[in-house]
Amino acid sequence: MNEKIFKTISGAGALNLVLGIVAIVTGVAAGVLLLVSGAKLLKSKTDLMI
Repeated sequence: MNEKIFKTISGAGALNLVLGIVAIVTGVAAGVLLLVSGAKLLKSKTDLMI
């Protein structure tokens, strides 16, 4: 009985760990893309006329 509970809890822990890593990687990738996009906008700022 205890082994079944242990396997269930360890499986849930592993899933939470994987989801956390995926969330961190996605956040970092989105941040990098936003920084690159902002840098391109600042670089072309002098060429824009509003």
